[in-house]
Amino acid sequence: MSKLKLHPSLDSGIEPSSANFSGGTLQCLCPTDKVEIRIDAQTLHNHACGCSKCWKPTGAKFAVVAVVPRDKVSVTANAEKLVIVDESATIQRHACKECHAHMYGRIENKDHAFYGLDFVHTELSPQKGWAAPGFAAFVSSIIETGTPPEDMKEIRGKLRALGLEPYDCLSPDLMDALATQVAKLNGVLASR
Repeated sequence: MSKLKLHPSLDSGIEPSSANFSGGTLQCLCPTDKVEIRIDAQTLHNHACGCSKCWKPTGAKFAVVAVVPRDKVSVTANAEKLVIVDESATIQRHACKECHAHMYGRIENKDHAFYGLDFVHTELSPQKGWAAPGFAAFVSSIIETGTPPEDMKEIRGKLRALGLEPYDCLSPDLMDALATQVAKLNGVLASR
C-alpha cells in the first residue's frame, strides 16, 4: 500500500488546519504571469474527490477540493487567462487556459443547494493552514478514469488509514443538504 499514490497532499499524510486561519491565495501552475485568486475565509468540506470532472495534479487518482462562500473569492491577477472548462456542467470550473489548473468552480443555478459556494483547490496555495480533508467522495469514479477495479479495496483501505471515510457520493451531511433542497423545491418540505 505504501507505493499507492492518491494525491500529493495525501500521500505523505494530511496536514492539519491551523486555528484562526482566515484565507490566502491560490496560484495557477504557470511559471510566470500566474492567475491568482484571493480567498478571504477558511475553506469548508475539504475532501478527496474521485469524479472525472475535478482537476487533479498529474499522476493523482483524486482531486482535493473544498468550498468557500463565493463572496470570499476574487480574482486578483491575470483574469484574462481564465476559461470555463464545460459551460454545460453544474459547477462552472474556471481554469487557466495555459496550464489548465482549475482555479475555482462556481454554481450559477440559484436553486442548487450549494449555490453561493465556490469550489477551490487549496493545494494551489503557498499558504499553510487550510482546512484538512475530512472524507473521500465519488471513490468508485476513479475506475472511470482508468483505475483497475481490483485496486479499489487497497485504495479504500489507504483512504481509511488517512482518516478519510470513502463514499461513492458525498458525505451524509452534504447528501442531506442536497435532498433537503430538492424536497423544498418540490414542496415536500417548507422552506426555512
